[in-house]
Amino acid sequence: MTEHTKFHQLLHDQISNEFYASQQYIAVATYFDNHDMPQLAKLFYRQAVEERNHAMMIVQYFLDRDMEVEIPGIPAPNNRFEDYRAPIDLALAQEKTVTQQVVDLAKSARDTGDYLGEQFVQWFLKEQVEEVATMTTLQTIAERCNGNLFDLENFVEREFNGEKTSDATAPPAAGGNI
Repeated sequence: MTEHTKFHQLLHDQISNEFYASQQYIAVATYFDNHDMPQLAKLFYRQAVEERNHAMMIVQYFLDRDMEVEIPGIPAPNNRFEDYRAPIDLALAQEKTVTQQVVDLAKSARDTGDYLGEQFVQWFLKEQVEEVATMTTLQTIAERCNGNLFDLENFVEREFNGEKTSDATAPPAAGGNI
């Protein structure tokens, strides 16, 4: 068995963070589904699966390193939003939080001399740049549409809900990506 370090504890905590993000995105998606905004719902359902896959990538990393892994519980997500912009604002704040968590992971791996861990976290850093950019753009368009939800839905369908190519550099997920 590989020895656990501070980096490994933070990485284990990240499993919970990723599962929480997945659940929060399901809550956001169902909010949009309940308000007849199918394109936003589709975007966030897909984001929920992506966050779940991130958690499972970390699980696979622990398995590959011959380290015990426990699947943690998570807090309940926020299910109530005052308007269509609130879930988008929450999503951007969540992605910024996750970005800081991943930066902390990379720093911890480097500080402890865990070069394998540092290499593993690099993909997540790249992914977070994309995630924050997407949510920032979505927030900007939601503000610009000034309540015209048809324009917002059309933008999301055109810009975000097309075919997404898989990233060959992504770490494998335990059990496979869904």
